[in-house]
This record gives sequence, structure tokens and C-alpha cells, in this order.
Amino acid sequence: MIDPAELRREYARAGLRRSEMDPDPFREFAKWFDAAVASGNAEPNAMTLSTTNIDGFPSSRTVLLKVFDARGFCFFTNYGSRKARELAENPRASLTFFWYNLERQVSIAGSVERTSSEESAKYFHSRPRGSQLGALVSTQSEIIPNRAFLEQRLAELEAQYAGFNEIPLPDFWGGFRLKPVRFEFWQGRPNRLHDRFQYVLTDAGSWQMDRLSP
Repeated sequence: MIDPAELRREYARAGLRRSEMDPDPFREFAKWFDAAVASGNAEPNAMTLSTTNIDGFPSSRTVLLKVFDARGFCFFTNYGSRKARELAENPRASLTFFWYNLERQVSIAGSVERTSSEESAKYFHSRPRGSQLGALVSTQSEIIPNRAFLEQRLAELEAQYAGFNEIPLPDFWGGFRLKPVRFEFWQGRPNRLHDRFQYVLTDAGSWQMDRLSP
């Protein structure tokens, strides 16, 4: 087995200066996201979503960002999934984007709410037909007997909806929007003296930006 302590990489691609940071973290994020897409990153919208249940145990998984604007950051899922159940108990979460090839991370924390049914339907019907049927197949996070169970259910639904131009949005599926109260932008630097800038939403509704020690 390879010793993980022996795996090392020096970060020296770029640095961050306060004067170059946009005072609006949403605009700063948009710049970083566009750079991640332009860099050829395979999944620039992949983000780690961390939630906690009422007992305080955290859980994390990778989901895909599908909408972001001044209102927040949206992902879509089964409302019966573990993450959805945990968000129902504790509607606070964090997101982390890691763009390895740019030596960058962005972490975002905030409160979470469901998107409207109209927003959920708009995204659902933009998905490939197979993905729409997959949403109907999966009772996400529930125990199932085997892979064949999923394949059989998919075949049944393909037959059921063969004559349908549009597959109805299931009532157990939709979106969540994280409304940020904190952003952190991280740029790798030599000797592990990384650049970190934090934006915190103040009671007055403005963003306070501070440099953090690495």
C-alpha cells in the first residue's frame, strides 16, 4: 500500500490579492466557475454537499450544481433521500467545490429551502429521458435486493411511458436551494501558505470580506 503521507504536491499556480477580489461573492464565484469550465475540468459543477441530522452526525456526498444566481445554489434530488431527510431536520448545509487543476476550492455555507415546483419541473424536463425515468425508478437511499431490481423497474417504466411525449414530474423529486451566509475562496500556495478569503453576510445584508490565515 502506498503511504499517503508520502504523497505531496506543491501549489504554485496563482495567488489571491484583496484588490482583485470582487466585493460581491456571487460575482467572484461566477468568475471562478467560468475559469473552471474553461480549464477543461471534467465536472466543474461537482460539489460536496454536507448535511447533518438531528443527532448531529454529518454526512457528505458529491452532487451537481444545476442553477446558481443571486438567490443561491441549486441541486436536485429525491425528497425521500437521506440528504433530503436530513435537510428536513436541519435545513443548514455546506457546499465545497474543488478544482484540482486550478489548485482552488470554494466553500459555501447557508440555509436550505426547496425550490418551487415550477423550478423543479423546468429542470426535470430538461434532463435526458433516461434520467427522468431513472428518477422514477429510484427510491433513493432505500435498501434494494440487487441490480436486477432496478433494471426490471426501468423496463416497466419504459413500457408504461412509451407513448408519452412528456414524463410527469414525480411529487417525490425536486430541488433544493442553498442560500449562502458564508463563502470561502481558497487558492493553493507554496509551503502550504495558502490564500484564503472569507465573505460573511452581516446583519445589515452586506458582505464583509477578510483574509484568513492558512
